Amino acid sequence: MKRILITGGAGFLGSHLCERLLAAGEDLLCLDNFYTGSKDNIRHLLGNPHFECIRHDIINPIYLEV
Repeated sequence: MKRILITGGAGFLGSHLCERLLAAGEDLLCLDNFYTGSKDNIRHLLGNPHFECIRHDIINPIYLEV
């Protein structure tokens, strides 16, 4: 299974995209700085084993093993 990175995943559009992709069976990594997004938008996704959310601003480098 591929893993999909969603930047801004806690925002209005990003959270709906995450819902759709999870419903399609995808494995997601969500990055959001929560400046305009809200944890309330993704709270119902946090228990899903195919969803991971990391608080991070993409203007700074991040090194992850995925």
